[in-house]
Amino acid sequence: MQTIRRVLFTLITILCISSGIKAEINPQPFIIPEIKEWKGATGNFTPTEKSRIVCADKNPELMRIANMFAEDYKIMFGIKPEIIQGKGASGDFILSIHADKKLGKEGYAIKITDRIQLSAPENMGVYWGTRTLLQIAEQTDNHSFPKGKIRDFPDYAIRGFMIDCGRKFIPLTFLQDYVKIMAYYKMNTLQIHLNDNGFKQYFEHDWNKTYAAFRLESDTYPGLTARDGFYTKREFIDLQKQAENCFVEIIPEIDAPAHTLAFTHYKPEIGSKEYGMDHLDLFKPETYEFMDGLFKEYLEGKDPVFRGKRVHIGTDEYSNKNKDVVEKFREFTDHYIRYVESYGKQACVWGALTHAQGDTPVKSENVIMSAWYNGYADPVEMIKQGYKLISIPDGLVYMVPAAGYYHDYLNTKSLYQSWTPAHIGNVEFNEKDPAILGGMFAIWNDHVGNGISTKDIHHRVYPALQTLAVKMWTGKNPTLPYEDFDNQRNLISEAPGVNQLGRILRQAGIVYEQASVTPGSRTPYREIGYNYLVSFDITGANETQGTELFRSPNAVFYLSDPIKGMLGFARDGYLNTFNYRILPGEHTTISIEGDNHSTRLYIKGKLVEEMNIQKRFFNGGKDSMSYVRTLVFPLEQAGNFKSKITNLKVVSK
Repeated sequence: MQTIRRVLFTLITILCISSGIKAEINPQPFIIPEIKEWKGATGNFTPTEKSRIVCADKNPELMRIANMFAEDYKIMFGIKPEIIQGKGASGDFILSIHADKKLGKEGYAIKITDRIQLSAPENMGVYWGTRTLLQIAEQTDNHSFPKGKIRDFPDYAIRGFMIDCGRKFIPLTFLQDYVKIMAYYKMNTLQIHLNDNGFKQYFEHDWNKTYAAFRLESDTYPGLTARDGFYTKREFIDLQKQAENCFVEIIPEIDAPAHTLAFTHYKPEIGSKEYGMDHLDLFKPETYEFMDGLFKEYLEGKDPVFRGKRVHIGTDEYSNKNKDVVEKFREFTDHYIRYVESYGKQACVWGALTHAQGDTPVKSENVIMSAWYNGYADPVEMIKQGYKLISIPDGLVYMVPAAGYYHDYLNTKSLYQSWTPAHIGNVEFNEKDPAILGGMFAIWNDHVGNGISTKDIHHRVYPALQTLAVKMWTGKNPTLPYEDFDNQRNLISEAPGVNQLGRILRQAGIVYEQASVTPGSRTPYREIGYNYLVSFDITGANETQGTELFRSPNAVFYLSDPIKGMLGFARDGYLNTFNYRILPGEHTTISIEGDNHSTRLYIKGKLVEEMNIQKRFFNGGKDSMSYVRTLVFPLEQAGNFKSKITNLKVVSK
């Protein structure tokens, strides 16, 4: 068969030449982040069931990467290529280590002919190259590759995302998916903000009632760990190991001496009566004893809980009211930089030393500063003092869902067209300035209790991650116009086996239907994401409170909610109920429509209730909070209902 194909290709080529028709050169394939260099050839390479993954070098790590590539290929395309060591042939994927100074630590090269040859100076580059291959392959039905040559390498060494797990618990499974997503887009740094607290104006202006959480299991301080969601030490270690396998570094952050209400709830005597109980009292020896003990628990031993080379110690937004407190803050910062370093780690800090300008020296050599607001830390001055910076400017790359300040969704168009890590606030450095290690963006869950779900978080983060992956890897001048990028980015999966968006078939119209829904039955789909319509006919029965229509790992939709017996749904610890009860013997058609702003109930096609973003007021109306009532609709398993459910239709809009 291959001989026949070669003959046909040769004949076609001869005919084209004889008739004066030039074979079309392949355009650059669409990849996120955009590849740096492409030299197109003609024709395509299409793998077959006989295509193998060949490790050209005797390298255990290369073999591990080959196995990961094979597993991901199977997840995405249903075929697991055979893996061998030796010499490749036509039809194979060939992986090798090859010295090339221009590619650097993370760069790679791909040559696509009658086979695919992927090489890199280091194993990490080979892994990033496999992400490129998977992205190309998933964009065609036959998983083909345009022939040509790729050379690719990043502009910035740190390409990251910071997630606030302190104010809102982020389940471990979500973080595990995010490791995969980040790796798929060559984002290599995930900062996990492990402690924080809400704002006291939403808790009767009482620090004792204000929500606060620390998310790691602690043996040193039993009872410190949040009861509404936490990670065991083993879970956190395993998450870091998963990330390491995908060349993603997890930077754990314990934020102090502000944002520390979880610590002062546990040990009130270390809280500051002058500056607020979300501040540690920096004048008490007990404060240092407590924080030393906490860091030590996760840093000591041969197999520490904090496995990576970097640890973030916080140090932002402390009061600078008096010179004595400023000097104490600087002393505290210097102490914990050196304390973390004593365990062999590199310290990371939030930029605060312009805000806390003083005389007490703070170590800068080999210290990484998150440059988030120039009023708190002037980046030019910080570089002069010797700090290396991560660019994370709040006005550009901070999201605070439904808060009304910073960004709800990032302005991806503006970022794509004009931002790189060289832009920190209103200061622009030269591209690839060696003092700027890279960039990050962040999501902060400031408004505790605002109804935001992890699905809402993902809906905000994912387009930003795709966009900023380009700007941190490809750099200043991507060749694709933003409108084309924004359209084409939806062609790419979140990651192999990951579908947090709940996309079904990626098309408009009916994506699933079922004539009759049997109690306890399962559907092929876990859930459907925003911009959906789910409808069904029902003959009501006398359902007990808590009867479910459908559930998934992330949500439940109730035929009879646990409190009032109404139609409703629960996710992320929030219960939302419609003002509608299905009566025994009632025959009707129910439709649920959902997007990223609201969830609507229709009865017989008529809108009965819209759960939109609700304004909730506090302190006699002086303070307010937006409460979000969205739902990614669960479909995985039907409940044990008595009602008759027929004519189920799931529509993607």
